[in-house]
Amino acid sequence: MFLTVEGLTKAFGELEVLKDIDLEIEKGNILTIIGPSGSGKTTLLRCLNVLEMPNKGKFAFHDGVQVDFGKEPSKKEVTSLRRRSGMVFQSYNLFPHKTALENVTEGPLIVQKRPKSEVLALAENLLDKVGLADKMNLYPHQLSGGQQQRVGIARALAIEPELMLFDEPTSALDPELVGEVLKVIKDLANEGWTMVIVTHELKFAEQVSNQVIFMDEGQIVEQGPPEAVLKSPKEKRTQQFLERILNP
Repeated sequence: MFLTVEGLTKAFGELEVLKDIDLEIEKGNILTIIGPSGSGKTTLLRCLNVLEMPNKGKFAFHDGVQVDFGKEPSKKEVTSLRRRSGMVFQSYNLFPHKTALENVTEGPLIVQKRPKSEVLALAENLLDKVGLADKMNLYPHQLSGGQQQRVGIARALAIEPELMLFDEPTSALDPELVGEVLKVIKDLANEGWTMVIVTHELKFAEQVSNQVIFMDEGQIVEQGPPEAVLKSPKEKRTQQFLERILNP
C-alpha cells in the first residue's frame, strides 16, 4: 500500500466539502475519481497534495510516515508531503514568461536546489518523453492547449514524485487535442507510476484504472474495479450519474 487515508474532512466555512473520506492507494496502481461537478473530487486531490489543508484526517505512507491533520502539521511536514506528489492542473498553470524548458526546470532548480546541468538533462529528457523535444524553447502562448498540458505533465514529473495527481487534465482542451494528452498518461501508467486521476473521460478511466471511485456530495458512494463501477454499479446514485453521462 502506498498511502492510506482515514477520516479526511475538509470544510470551507460552513460548507463541508469532504465528509470523512477513507481511501487506499496501492503502489503502482491508477485510481480514477468520477462524479458530478461539486462532488469534492478536486478538493480531495488538492488535499492529497496539501494545496488545501484538511480539517481532520490521517495519512499513513508506505515508508512509515504518518500525518495527523487533527493538529496542524509543521511547515517541514507540509513540504515533505508536497514533494511526494506532482500535480497536473486542469488549466495548465504554466509560467507565461518562461519557455517550456524553463517551466519544467523551475521546480527542481528553485525548490529542490538540484545542480543545473542535471536538471537541464532531466527536463530535456522529459520534454522528449511527452513528445515536445522540438518545442522546448517556445513560450506557452506559442503552444496548443494539448502541448501546454504535456509541458505541465513534464513539469510535474521533474520533481521526481512518488505519486502523480491529475485534475481533469483534458477538460480545458479542444476534442481533437484530448488524445495526445491521454496517450502520455497511458504511457506513464504502463511505466508503473502511481496515479490518482480526476476525469470525466469514462472510456479512458475504464482503460487505465485499477480502481474507480464515484463521489457525490463530498462522500465516496461507490468504489471498485472499473468493470464493476462503470459497467454494473450497485448504487442507485452511481447508476443515475452514468446514465446521464452515457445517454445525455
